[in-house]
Amino acid sequence: MYVGNCNEFANTLIDTINTKKATNFLVSATSVHGIVYANQNLSFKNILDKFYCNLPDGMPLTWVGHLKGYKQMTRCTGIDTFQSVMSSSSKHTIKHFFCGGKEGIAIELQNASALKLGNSNVVGTFSPPFREMTKEELYDLGTLINASGANVVWIGLSTPKQEIFAAELSKYINVNYIITVGAVFDFFTNNLQRAPQWIQNIGLEWLYRLCKEPRRLFKRYAEIVPMFIWLNIKSVFK
Repeated sequence: MYVGNCNEFANTLIDTINTKKATNFLVSATSVHGIVYANQNLSFKNILDKFYCNLPDGMPLTWVGHLKGYKQMTRCTGIDTFQSVMSSSSKHTIKHFFCGGKEGIAIELQNASALKLGNSNVVGTFSPPFREMTKEELYDLGTLINASGANVVWIGLSTPKQEIFAAELSKYINVNYIITVGAVFDFFTNNLQRAPQWIQNIGLEWLYRLCKEPRRLFKRYAEIVPMFIWLNIKSVFK
């Protein structure tokens, strides 16, 4: 788990791209959901373990990091990471490709990035189908991304789909970074409302989202919250 902050990550990304030290670095903004699922699913854990880094997307992960001695660890949510990287790289020749969301959302994000973050270096967008893509479709998407000259591919789906998709897509493209950021496409285009800052700070953003989308999220949170607590209790006594 990454132990820095969003600005440090953005600076590292820019430096490794400009010095040509990064090739298909896989990065995931990993939430409690991702950590719990990885502990339940060995194949998914193996995928996450191969990522260049996993960012702590949520205060509970940050608190656990602090308890384990990583006092410098800060929350690096998908949206905060996205904003930091897009803002910091706006004056560089770093090119971005958006892959995710419903039809048209990635284009909305492209427009919002230019308007809100001053970054017009978005060279392509793609909205994946809800089903699993075939190898032929992945090849075609890879060809599209490679032809665009993108340095960073942003993937906005859901866990574990987005991490599995990113790992598979990496076989067909040659970029610097592939970053999975969850619902950022919807948050940043105002199709979903983010929790107020004070709710984020006390680690209850998950509860805010549950209140907003109870049908979709109740079962997930009913499983992962107690499991996350149990996993960390066990780790204390190891």
